[in-house]
Amino acid sequence: MKTKDCARCRETGPKLLHFVAEDTGDKFTMNVVKGEIISFESGTNGTPDIIVTTTSENFCDMFWGDLNPSQKYLQGEIRVKASQEDVVRLDAITMIIWPDA
Repeated sequence: MKTKDCARCRETGPKLLHFVAEDTGDKFTMNVVKGEIISFESGTNGTPDIIVTTTSENFCDMFWGDLNPSQKYLQGEIRVKASQEDVVRLDAITMIIWPDA
């Protein structure tokens, strides 16, 4: 189902995200264009719009759907460096994916 809000998200420019696992030193780059993941690769390439830093365990649990990132963000276990607009978007996305948090 497509909503007007989802359409607005797709209209925003491409976003480059860096994910940093602070305990292992692993780093990854995700390129998102019009709401779709275009690429996901090892290492940090390019200048990111968003940097997400946490432990490798939190990343695994988050990507498997076993962890609500909003809770860990509020507890300071997940850190996000981005514009205020992008942080709000990420918060809205987590509320849709994990509505019971």
